[in-house]
Amino acid sequence: MKFLLTLLLSLSLLVHAEDKLITLPGADAKDYTPLVAGDKKAVVLCFVSPYCPTSSSYIPEMNKIAADYATQAGFYYVHSDPDQKLTDILQHTEMMAIKTPVLLDKDQALAKRAQARITPEVVVFAPDGKTLYQGRINDLYLGPTKKQRKATTQDLRDALDAIKGGKPVAVARTDAVGCKISGMAAK
Repeated sequence: MKFLLTLLLSLSLLVHAEDKLITLPGADAKDYTPLVAGDKKAVVLCFVSPYCPTSSSYIPEMNKIAADYATQAGFYYVHSDPDQKLTDILQHTEMMAIKTPVLLDKDQALAKRAQARITPEVVVFAPDGKTLYQGRINDLYLGPTKKQRKATTQDLRDALDAIKGGKPVAVARTDAVGCKISGMAAK
């Protein structure tokens, strides 16, 4: 029995080690290993699409969050739709003034690991590969076409504040609202 538990633990660690080896090209032609947190407390992946208006409407807020929490978390924008064109991604990156790395996940390895299905959807990973938060950035959109005047919750900021304080994330999962990532099965 002890051997079996040791084997299962070893396999679990191996799976997380392989996850960290996911290397993706960036829109800047550099390679990134987004699940390696380095000296940060977390890694934030924001799945986006230049073809999704809901996703684009959240990018100014995500840019602010990335700037506000840059010392505690690594931030990446991830394009996982295999049909997206590089020229569109580059134009979108420039138009939206994105300063953090933009990753090209054409094979959807990162989307599959994160179980992301929607743009925009954020997934926050701990340095050990555990998912700390997944879902919406805030509740500005209550449904695909149901936008409030102002967000009343700040789900991602609340999660990052908890992580910064060494506390568990109170609401670790919310439903993201936006556009489906092509090729990713519905939850």
